[in-house]
Amino acid sequence: MTPEEIRHTLGHFATGVTVVTSLGADGAPVGMTASAVSSLSLDPPLLLVCLKRNSTTLAAIQAHGGLAVNILSASQQALSSHFARGGLAATWDEVGHSPGARGLPLLDGALATIECELERCLDGGDHQVVIARMHAHAVSETGLEPLLHFRGGYAALASQVLAS
Repeated sequence: MTPEEIRHTLGHFATGVTVVTSLGADGAPVGMTASAVSSLSLDPPLLLVCLKRNSTTLAAIQAHGGLAVNILSASQQALSSHFARGGLAATWDEVGHSPGARGLPLLDGALATIECELERCLDGGDHQVVIARMHAHAVSETGLEPLLHFRGGYAALASQVLAS
């Protein structure tokens, strides 16, 4: 299996889109788009985030010890694309954000935000698996729809959510 074949196959699994943020050594915000984010445990409250080994954001998280997960709304596709450039290429000029309860950069207009403390990093091949303890969270009550990633592009929910 080639990386391209794997990416194509896994692209058929729809995921939410987030921007993971932290603070660099100089105190400036850093961030990158990530869709490999998952709830790991409710007790204790843990998240799992997978980030490329060479990521500037991963380095900032490891140095700072904290990260925020910003769950994007459907209207934030441009923001997702902006932070997909990653690291220093993703400038914060004109990006609406404010410090959260733990001082981490939280993006304006996100569906939800979660501030976390780094628990540990595990080897995950060409990625690091970041395990983070959730400490603060906020949810938008505006009825926004989520930004989804599917088959290599952005997707939207159907107009009607199925009952469980």
